[in-house]
Amino acid sequence: MTLLRCATLVVEDIDAATACYAEWLDYSMVESGTIPAHLAAAWQAPASAGKRYAVMEPQSGEPVFLRFVEGDPVPDYLPIRTYGWAATEICVTDVEAVHQRMLASPFEVIGPPRPLDGYATIKPMQVRGPEAEIVYLTEFARDDPALALPQPKTLIDRPFIMVHACRDLNAGLVWLRDVLGLQAIDPVSIRYTMIERAFDLTPEDKTAITTAQWPGGETFLEFDQYPEAAKDRPKHLGALPPGVAIVTMLHPELARLEGHWLSPPVRREGPLYEGRTVGVLQTPEGALLEVIDAG
Repeated sequence: MTLLRCATLVVEDIDAATACYAEWLDYSMVESGTIPAHLAAAWQAPASAGKRYAVMEPQSGEPVFLRFVEGDPVPDYLPIRTYGWAATEICVTDVEAVHQRMLASPFEVIGPPRPLDGYATIKPMQVRGPEAEIVYLTEFARDDPALALPQPKTLIDRPFIMVHACRDLNAGLVWLRDVLGLQAIDPVSIRYTMIERAFDLTPEDKTAITTAQWPGGETFLEFDQYPEAAKDRPKHLGALPPGVAIVTMLHPELARLEGHWLSPPVRREGPLYEGRTVGVLQTPEGALLEVIDAG
């Protein structure tokens, strides 16, 4: 099972964003409305209160969602240049077929399909969406249980890994293990073409990454060591940051998070929260992590 529940992206035009994901990624709407003040306060983003939002699910019906929240453009923001949540990775059954679809879509292909360095059974591609959001679309071998990854049911299925850009990967690793209680692998260094291009690196400049999962569950988080040239993400005062603003996960042991909350757990309703208790944490870089009680 996965503990990943949702990726929240800030967009300027909710209607255009949801129409784009419906047409080209086969997602459908399950909820829409405006952000209540109490939820915006939990995110420490009071300026996001009253903003429109929409929650979408994949064609497979798997309960891992995309949530779009209305926000004003941030002129200084550039994707893959700042710390925090960097990308949403979605599993697909045939990345070459998805590539052809993306070439005809409003999504800009910024990384065509190619095997992941050091992982021959994993073949991702990368696109930049109309709101500059970064999405990885990844095919992987279904007969390799060592990967601890899901079995996609449709051509384009659900988010399965959220990618986080770190200032200090070792600090992130400690946080994953000691605070969240996840199993995280020791960092490995790979050739990471997205980061190469963003920071004008050479192929010899490897990137250290770690991945994490709940013991016995699926891998659902990836933490990457970003170059020193990376910056803190700019945002409007009191608003959610641009790009991927929030990641939402389930947690089987909410009590272990006492003393770490940015906003303490309260009960929340809707398809995403299902009446469960939800609190908010921050990663070492200050990125928002919503945590839902999985009990």
